[in-house]
Amino acid sequence: MTACGRAVISRFAEQPVTHSPRATTRYVALGKQTERDFGLFDYVMPPTTPGASPHYHRGFSETFYVLDGELDVLNGGDWVKAGPGDLVYVPKESVHGFRNSTESEVRFLILFTPGVAREDYFAANAARRAAGITLSESEQDAFAALHDQYNVH
Repeated sequence: MTACGRAVISRFAEQPVTHSPRATTRYVALGKQTERDFGLFDYVMPPTTPGASPHYHRGFSETFYVLDGELDVLNGGDWVKAGPGDLVYVPKESVHGFRNSTESEVRFLILFTPGVAREDYFAANAARRAAGITLSESEQDAFAALHDQYNVH
């Protein structure tokens, strides 16, 4: 990103990207680049990918905006489908999750407000999955809690 006066420009070629068997994440805007106002990720999931299991966050809200395909989003206790142009806003402390249950790829934006360092969580999970490392449920819960994610079982 290049600062121009008060504006910040996120150049596509400079945006970090992580790949794992479950997703490709492009870090469009990091919280540290937006003075913690927000973080924005471009997320692509292959067909029939489990995604994020039920969880909540205490310190930030999460919003999903579907660009292509269909995204299943857990809204409390109900799974709902969101398609291109649909937006799903998840307030702080609301239980949610997401998955791709279709035979097609899904691409969506994830907006975090305020702009917490979610890239640390996403990148560490991607690296672990790419290396074939599996954590126990208690290890995953402890790791998630370090990043303001509280898994619901």
